Amino acid sequence: MFGCLVAGRLVQTDAAQVAGDKFVFSLPDYEKVKHVVVFMLGTVPFPAGMGGAVYFSFPDAEGRAVWQLLGFITNDKPSAIFKISGLAAGEGGSHPFGAVAAAAAAAPQQAGSVAQVGVSVEPLEQLAQQTPACSASVSTVDSFLHFSQKMLDSLYNFASSFAVSQSQMTPNPAETFIPSSCLLKWYENFQRRMAQNPGFWKS
Repeated sequence: MFGCLVAGRLVQTDAAQVAGDKFVFSLPDYEKVKHVVVFMLGTVPFPAGMGGAVYFSFPDAEGRAVWQLLGFITNDKPSAIFKISGLAAGEGGSHPFGAVAAAAAAAPQQAGSVAQVGVSVEPLEQLAQQTPACSASVSTVDSFLHFSQKMLDSLYNFASSFAVSQSQMTPNPAETFIPSSCLLKWYENFQRRMAQNPGFWKS
């Protein structure tokens, strides 16, 4: 029903079903992993009114599992990418896996530097009330806004570096000149529209 993907590795679809509604993936060498993608395979949907809470667990200094909520997936949001590199060791919370996931983590083939990604099937109302670890979210909107701002600044600064006054202009029939005020007006309009609606460029 679920898949797990880390960049540079094979897709994992072999989640261990540790309970009727709980699934766990093993994540070897988790210290080298920055992001993890959890997704539905598309073969089996969630039951009506249900979704999947996604948890991440890594061993603390004493080898005990520390679980943190990353977020969730649903039939309407069948995949999500989570940042796990910023999660602080030893700052876990309550989780629905109990001893079953701990037993799975203790299996011989999972010795060493191994973390776990767990999916717990829960009611959507319950998922909406949960608070994921603040550093686990990958905000594509914020990243896009940051990129757009940097791109605007770069274009304006680059074009402005070629600005000359009319008295400094040398006639050149092969060139087309654009007033810098026109570029500045576009720059300001784009910034304003981006602030009002980051997705305006899609329409």
